Amino acid sequence: MASSFHQFLLLLCCSVWYLTHISQSQSSPLPNALLLPITKDATTLQYVTKILHGTPLVPVNLVVNLGGPLLWTDCSSRFASSSSRSIPSRSIKCSREKAHDLGTKRTTCPSSAQPCEVSTENGITRMATRGELVEDIVAVGSIAGSKATVDQFVFSCAPTFLLNGLASGAKGMMGLGRTPIALPSQISTALGTQQKFTICLSSSDGILVSDQGPHDSVFGPEISRSVTYTPLFSLQEHSIGVKSIKINGNRLSLNASLLSSNGGTKLSTIVPYTTMESTIYATFIKAYIQAAASMNMTRVASVAPFGLCFSSKGIDSKQLSLKVPAIDLVLQSEMVKWRILGRNSMVRVNDEVMCLGFLDGGLNPMTSIVLGGYQLEDIVLQFDLGTSMLGFSPSLLMWERSCSDFKFDSWPKYSL
Repeated sequence: MASSFHQFLLLLCCSVWYLTHISQSQSSPLPNALLLPITKDATTLQYVTKILHGTPLVPVNLVVNLGGPLLWTDCSSRFASSSSRSIPSRSIKCSREKAHDLGTKRTTCPSSAQPCEVSTENGITRMATRGELVEDIVAVGSIAGSKATVDQFVFSCAPTFLLNGLASGAKGMMGLGRTPIALPSQISTALGTQQKFTICLSSSDGILVSDQGPHDSVFGPEISRSVTYTPLFSLQEHSIGVKSIKINGNRLSLNASLLSSNGGTKLSTIVPYTTMESTIYATFIKAYIQAAASMNMTRVASVAPFGLCFSSKGIDSKQLSLKVPAIDLVLQSEMVKWRILGRNSMVRVNDEVMCLGFLDGGLNPMTSIVLGGYQLEDIVLQFDLGTSMLGFSPSLLMWERSCSDFKFDSWPKYSL
């Protein structure tokens, strides 16, 4: 009897220790979560991050391309890394890494001495060229202040002219797309982790964090519980299925097949403001003007590149969600909506004028709707590439927060 009582006490003590340990681990920052700070360039409106690269490790600024297939950099303007290795054209690694390269054209069988080449594009200017695939050491920071190193990270060496149009100081682009050569896949393979990452952008500073545990540890339980999930489409980029659009609760009369054509609705960090196919845009603008008039908003002359502008008189920039029409992107059901409130819809161009941050994307765009960077700011976006799901939070302004708030005392000194 005494022995059974002692066993019960031991079990009780172990259970209390376990629950306490788990509670503490979930309420503190995850030491193994990889962390990349992101800064918005005020001139180009591009989002820029920084990695360490080569031997010795040297910081390199890169423009973040959410749907980009790979990481590319201008190798000619950098130091000669002693650990850089060229990938042969007829190697297994070349064939595997070029699986996404739809631009490859083979006219002759390459020799084993030729370097592996892949189509490399500047997503801003849409200029593309052939780049040489190489592998080298890449290091990124963690929340704990240490760094994780990938010894054989594959990227493309592109010519200097491909840098045209990038933010000042940027030496290439970092692709976060759904390909084996994109950053999330390479990090996942090298470290044996799941293909998940979370990005949180702002008008100043933001972060990209690998998913190595519960989001409560970084963003807090209230924000984490607010996340809504929707399927991701497309083989390479990150697209979602928008079934309909509502303004102030009123559904727009749109052709559903048009919404889903041309790749549906893509999320982009290299397009500053949301673009819509011309017929979608015309219907959208007409409905927005009617909703704005019902709220006594005063229309004024347009300011390029925006097509619809209003007087900012009487509109409190801190309470835009209460003063301008709400936009809902209805996803897989009426219960699943991406709500765009004032902070993510209206752009203040000067002290007197605010403009709707949605642009005409033309009659035959590659994608019917592209959600631009401005519409993604101050929203927690969780990408699970393994399950092809996207989690998105409401605007953090609901909690009087911003993506620029997530900073850590142990922020790596070599980070941006």
